[in-house]
Amino acid sequence: MRDRLLQLEKAALSEISSIKNKEAVIELKNRYLGRKGELASLTKELGKLSHEERPVVGDLINSIRGRIEERVNSLLTAFAQDEREQRLKAERVDVTLPGRYLPLGNSHPITQIMDEVVSIFLGMGFKVAEGPEVETDYYNFEALNIPKDHPARDMQDTFYISDDVLLRTHTSPVQIRVMQGKKPPLRVIAPGKVYRRDSDITHTPMFHQVEGFMVDESITFGDLKGVLTAFLHSLFREDIAIRFRPSFFPFTEPSVEVDIQCVMCNGKGCRVCKGSGWLEILGAGMIHPMVFKAVDYDSERYTGFAFGLGIERIAMLKYGIDDIRMFFENDVRFLRQF
Repeated sequence: MRDRLLQLEKAALSEISSIKNKEAVIELKNRYLGRKGELASLTKELGKLSHEERPVVGDLINSIRGRIEERVNSLLTAFAQDEREQRLKAERVDVTLPGRYLPLGNSHPITQIMDEVVSIFLGMGFKVAEGPEVETDYYNFEALNIPKDHPARDMQDTFYISDDVLLRTHTSPVQIRVMQGKKPPLRVIAPGKVYRRDSDITHTPMFHQVEGFMVDESITFGDLKGVLTAFLHSLFREDIAIRFRPSFFPFTEPSVEVDIQCVMCNGKGCRVCKGSGWLEILGAGMIHPMVFKAVDYDSERYTGFAFGLGIERIAMLKYGIDDIRMFFENDVRFLRQF
């Protein structure tokens, strides 16, 4: 029994000395030291020995197991250390090399124009207000002097959710909501998304507007002209020509369309301005007394003006873009220009 144990130890240590990888070490450990390994098989034969031999052989078995385990564990540690060094070598980073260039994004051109417009009006003392994009018929139409049978409803192709709920067609409902909750003096702009059933190179079903209004005692059409002239000069250039033309909007009286000198041809006439030298830029007017009535304002005491402008249209004019759909196609080649 003793000779067989010593031969087993000699064979195991001989194999260990020639092992080249971790997998072979694990296989040897299981073969010699596992629960069904060779040393376990010899251990089961202890019962055949005499009482005097058993403790001696048992001590020898434990001693041999310890020596084999020590060599196996030493090899496993060496292989693990070698693997770690190889991994660190493969993952080594040269901190002296220049870093990778990560291109930075930028604001969308619509966002840039919206921020610029809002910034100009904030500089004039206006405050920003917001309202829901899913709106009721009352706020979107009736409170703005557009009853159900009014022909002006035909001017706006509306997305209806139900008979009384819709996607707002302009940001003017915010004007009603603000005036219902506050008393004059008011100087407010309402930027946001609006929706209409229209889609071509100059229209999209969703677009952006900025509604603005001012209400106080003794507000005149001269105040309207002064604010909008200062705004357009700041947005485009100081010497750009501006004109006001009579128009019609149900919620303002009198109403005007505001034109600017064509930014493409400087008023000489081109394809963009259809040879007129002028470009329509926004609509405005003095707030209608019926709108004041809807918010319980005294139209004998208070007057005010309101205006609305499309952000996409301004972006198209400032950047020389002739197809509004390009803003929403997410073509990186297009967006990188801004």
